[in-house]
Order: sequence, then structure tokens, then C-alpha cells
Amino acid sequence: MNQNIRNIAIIAHVDHGKTTLVDKLLKEGGVYRANQRVEERAMDSMDLEKEKGITIKAKNTSVHWGDKIVNIVDTPGHADFGGEVERALRMVDGVLLVIDAYDGPQAQTRFVLRKALAHGLKVVLVINKIDRENAEPAKMYDKVLELLMELNATEEQFDAPVVYGSGRDGYMMYHLGEEKKDMSPLFQTILDHVPPPFAKPNEPFHMLVSNIDWSDYVGRIAVGKILGGTANIGDTVFVVRHADGKRVRGKITKVFEFTGLGTRETETAVAGNIVGLSGFEDVDIGDTLTADEAGHALPFTQIDPPTLEMQFCVNDGPLVGQEGKLVTSRQLRERLFRELKTNVSIYIEDTDKAGIFNVKARGAMQVAVLVETMRREGFELLVSRPTVIERKGPDGERLEPYETVWIEVPDECVGAIMQNLANRKGRLTNMEKLPHSTMIEATITTRGLIGMEIDVVNATSGRGVLSHLFKEYGPYAGEVLTRITGTIIATEAGETTGYALVMCQERGKLFVNPGEQVYEGMIIGENPRNEDIAVNAVRAKQLTNFRSQGSGVATGLTPASKLSLERAIEYIATDELVEVTPRSLRLRKRILNNAARQKAAKAGKN
Repeated sequence: MNQNIRNIAIIAHVDHGKTTLVDKLLKEGGVYRANQRVEERAMDSMDLEKEKGITIKAKNTSVHWGDKIVNIVDTPGHADFGGEVERALRMVDGVLLVIDAYDGPQAQTRFVLRKALAHGLKVVLVINKIDRENAEPAKMYDKVLELLMELNATEEQFDAPVVYGSGRDGYMMYHLGEEKKDMSPLFQTILDHVPPPFAKPNEPFHMLVSNIDWSDYVGRIAVGKILGGTANIGDTVFVVRHADGKRVRGKITKVFEFTGLGTRETETAVAGNIVGLSGFEDVDIGDTLTADEAGHALPFTQIDPPTLEMQFCVNDGPLVGQEGKLVTSRQLRERLFRELKTNVSIYIEDTDKAGIFNVKARGAMQVAVLVETMRREGFELLVSRPTVIERKGPDGERLEPYETVWIEVPDECVGAIMQNLANRKGRLTNMEKLPHSTMIEATITTRGLIGMEIDVVNATSGRGVLSHLFKEYGPYAGEVLTRITGTIIATEAGETTGYALVMCQERGKLFVNPGEQVYEGMIIGENPRNEDIAVNAVRAKQLTNFRSQGSGVATGLTPASKLSLERAIEYIATDELVEVTPRSLRLRKRILNNAARQKAAKAGKN
């Protein structure tokens, strides 16, 4: 064991303050100079993470406290990125479980804590945001203890130490009411209760690859905790592939240690430390690096399987290639299969149709992040509505995934949410009155959950909060009503006019403004009735010699409602697609021609 190292992961439900807490640990660990500008949520380095305010990729950092090194892995809090959490836990010996002093344990808290306990990791409880209005830190600590009992924690895990404080304001304390000074109580608790990494320095070098990093200078970097021996530049190492068990000889060209917000090169790395190694061209997550030619593969955590499936297709619309440079089937396939190298919780398959690929994932958010990343890289593509991955039961019966959903809503909106749950065949399991809202807990099929977040936002004017967690596979629930509205479809190609849109908006809510390019089969709005309406959105007003009263026809035009990528993916029906380009999001029918679409609909009914 290396007594000078501690390896921890920070886990929590989304928005409970993990990344902000890491900021303060970095600051007190001497990462920043006295006059250096401290960036908020510094570990959220991806553009998408900064924009969405959430962590998407697990990342490593390191701080020095006295003569000790504390390696920290910041993990995502959203359920869709659970794969990142699961493999991060392979590198650490303990976890900081961060709990909001007002919200208490939430859906993802349960998920990440269950995984940590299953790995036998030591838990340090951090009751965060105690400065928040109406916070009840003591009550939330009791709720965490109840959760630990519910998840069958061992006696040692149940006796987890706890600190209270505010990551944002930079203080922690052992007991409520103590002086608010700094983060020392948290650092000391980590050193006292998280064991040094279990490693065998006298054995040949071996390491499980838990993450993959990339450098423009050295290519792929294998990241993991060294379980035995030392890693030196120039050492010959064998890669034991997780996929097929093959052994490939390689040589360590660079050794990187994590320090503060970056890495530094070193000549050698010792057992127990979390490091990055380069020199292996095709190394993947789950592979084993070993200096022993006959060394065995280390066990890799089985990632929870995906529950949603959707299609990524080549853009075949009339406006293809006008905004993006990467539009071919070959380019799309190469990019999707490259994603498999660093994302262990996503699966990609070729289909029997050219230019169409099946993508299996945990949730719409995970897929939306992938699509948003691709559009920023210059891709144009079509994305279908998610469908659930069904299974066969022991007697051949049809099974589908079910989830537990928690919805916190204002009291006056409870009725609308209950009706929505009933429409989606959700089953109420618990309801709890909170100081200023109501918490609804229900069991619902994953199929019924698709698009529900949009309904909750609309029904509560943006005040509702929904979180969910996979529960189990159960009997098929029959038809589920998820969208009760129809669409408004363009019949002509061209540029939309205010004159035409004023008349179109009498039919429903519009998704386009004047001056936008549309084409036949493109969805330009929503019809309140459950049927599709075809309209001409590019018609111009005929010019005459007479000036009519109120000639500014666009005066009564309501600004268009624009859906985000994630909302658009959940909104579309099975016969519709989202067209994604670097500059635009368009909704469209799979079959663009109106006559061909009606013919196909008739054939489907017969």
C-alpha cells in the first residue's frame, strides 16, 4: 500500500454541487496561485458541460494536502451518464457522497451509492448547501442513513463519517454549529477514513484501463490505477484486449500524472497512483496493461445495458450539404464507431439499409449530447424518436423496461401531473408533501417516460423537476399515449413569409419564423388536434394598387416556439425525424412527399 496516496470519486445527484466542491478542494490544495483567476466549475471543461451546467465526462484531478496526494475523480450526476460513474469507481478506494441539504437523496443518489457499496468502497458523507433557504441538514443526514439501510450497506459502510458545509462558500465542519473556516475538516476526514490504495509494488506492472484520454501530440492515453509494480518510460507492456482476449505488445512512450487542472510528465509512476500512459494505438476501456507476457486480464465492471434504441441516418433532405461538410454514410459510420472507443455505455450497429445505423443508449440526454457534439464537428444527420429495447421472458412473454420516476411540482399542478401519469400508464407509489411543493413517486415504462419532461415543464411553467432511474424489466404495458397533438406540415419549398404564417398560426403553434427555409414534408408547427394538417407557408401576398387597412400582416404573428435538440428528439413521432445540421434543427416526416405519405398510411391501415 502507498500510504501517501488517497483515491476518491465524488458522486451525487445532478445539481447537488459536486463540481463546485471540487473547485474549493483545488483552491485549498494550492492548485491556484494567489493572484490567479479562479474559474467556476473548472472541471467541466467541455463546451457542452459549461452550457448545460452539468458534468458529462468523468475527469481526474489531483491535489496535495500536507505530504499526501489526493486523486479526485469528478463524475456525472445525470442517470444517462451512469457508465462514466461505474468505470470511475474502478479507480478509487472511497467516495464522497454529496447530498443537497434541502433536496436530500434523489434518484441518482440511490444509483451511484448502490454502485459504490457494491464495489466495497468507503463512503464519506458531505451534506452540502447548508446555507440554502429552508435547508434541513440534520433531517437529510437521517434520510441518507435510511437509504444506506435500504441498500443493505455493511455495518462499516453504515457508520460513514459525515461533514456539513457549503462547497460554494468554501467551508466544512464536523458538527452543525461549529465555526465556518475552511475545507480542512473534509480533507482530514478523507485522510482518516479512506484507506490508501491497495497495490502490490513488488509484483510486475499491471493496470486496468478505466478511461481513455486524447492528446494531439501522443494520441490515445490509457488512464487507470496502477495495481502492481511501476510504469517507466520505455518499458515493454502487453495489452490484453477486453473484447477478444488478444495480446498486443507495446511500449510506454509517456507517463502522465494528474496535477491540479492538468497533467505533468514524469519518468516513472508508482503502484496505487492514478496515471495516464501513452504508446498504445488501439487501447480501449476495459483492456489490461501488464508487463508479464503471461499476465491475466483484470476483471472489468459490467456496465448496465442500454434501454433505448434510435436510428442515426444520412441526411437525404432537400437542404443537405448547405450547412455541414460531413454528410456521407462513410463519414457518419466512422464517427459513430469512433465514439465506441471512449463511451462504454453506448452500442452502435449497422443495419441492412445503407446509411442507417442503430444507436443504443441509456437515455435521450446521452444521445442528445452525442448528436450535439457531432453537429459542432460539422456533421449533418437525421435522428429518429427513441424506442425501448424489449426482451423475451422465460416463457416467451414480451417484457419492456420500467423506471421509477420522481416529480417535484408546485401543489397547484399536482392534478395535471397525475392526469399525465395516468395517460402514460404510470402507477403512483408514493406522494410526499414538502414545504413548498409535492414530491410524486411513480413506476412507469421507459416508453411512457419519453417526452414526459416536456409535459412537466409545460404543466408547471418550468417549475417542475423530474428525475428517473431504471428499475426492472416487466410485462409489456400495451399502448401508451405520449403525444396527443398532431403537426402542421409544409406543402411547398421556399422561404416562409409573414403573410402565410399569420394564417398558419390560426391552426396551432408554429416552430418557424418568417424568412426561414422550409421544404415539402417539413414540420413547421403543432396542431392541438391529433391529426396532421398540410399548409403553404411560403405564399406571398398579391400586390395591388390599393393600400389596405392594417397592411402589416405580420403584426399579429407570435414568435416561433423553438425546441432544444433533446426536446425535439423526445417530441417527434415514429414516422418523423429530426434533421440536425451545424446551424439548424428541423423536424420532418420520414416520407417527405405528401401523396406518397398518404399512400403509405393507407397501406399501413389495410
